[in-house]
Amino acid sequence: MKFGFRKPSLRKRVSARTSIKRQIIHRAGVKMPRGYGWLRDPKKAVYNKVYRKTTFDIFSVIKKLFK
Repeated sequence: MKFGFRKPSLRKRVSARTSIKRQIIHRAGVKMPRGYGWLRDPKKAVYNKVYRKTTFDIFSVIKKLFK
């Protein structure tokens, strides 16, 4: 598990939004409401919750500075 600063990756950010799997699920209308990830994959949901609480990204730091 990572702690601290997350290194931004433009390639990963773009690929997450344009993946084939995402397009198929989106167009089929099989999307689940926000917060229901624990139903689909509980292990991944727990990992992501812990990851988000133990790391931070540079964009959130910049946002807080210029608020």
